[in-house]
Amino acid sequence: MRIVLVGPPGAGKGTQASRLAEKLRIPHISTGDLFRANISQQTELGKLAKSYMDAGNLVPDEVTIAMAKDRMEQPDAENGFLLDGFPRNVSQAEALDEVLETEDVKLDAVLDLEAPEEEVVKRIAGRRICRRDSAHVFHVTYSPPKQAGVCDVCGGELYQRDDDSEDTVRKRLEVYHTQTEPIIDYYKTQGLVVTINAMGPVDEVTGRALEALKREGVEK
Repeated sequence: MRIVLVGPPGAGKGTQASRLAEKLRIPHISTGDLFRANISQQTELGKLAKSYMDAGNLVPDEVTIAMAKDRMEQPDAENGFLLDGFPRNVSQAEALDEVLETEDVKLDAVLDLEAPEEEVVKRIAGRRICRRDSAHVFHVTYSPPKQAGVCDVCGGELYQRDDDSEDTVRKRLEVYHTQTEPIIDYYKTQGLVVTINAMGPVDEVTGRALEALKREGVEK
């Protein structure tokens, strides 16, 4: 089973990718994890990616594609995988098709997590992280601390990351709309897109995704 997961920032892709991959017994291949692994292991691709990042430049598509190709060729991905964060644009989607074609396999589905833009902004901009332990995460609306600005767990100061400011979130959404959203139309022409309502409790969203895959004949 080979699945691509797409959706705007704040739609819950990372959470759903981990849960779905576990339930479907396929590896969760995250672009972020790929970069971190290659850089920490100082692979040739990692060194190349780091040279671009250190210079403040975007890592070229061909480097990202090569990392993804290498990961998809690992033994644990022989029977499938769930891609999260790749492909990020149409050229990467075309490259993925070429990689799969050489292996004589195809994608089974593209899960499109949908959430209203204002809800996405609210989800991310309301997030607060503990300075003492970044694993302690709160939300001003959905899971507020007992005392504003103070972590319930360890008493550390809660703060908003720069990446989580409303202005930054809206810029990230603009990038998503211009660069990543077009891959949905690309995959629609192949009849692969399955749209999932990403609103509501995490378990419910996971359940919707699994049911949709069953309806499409992807998940038995």
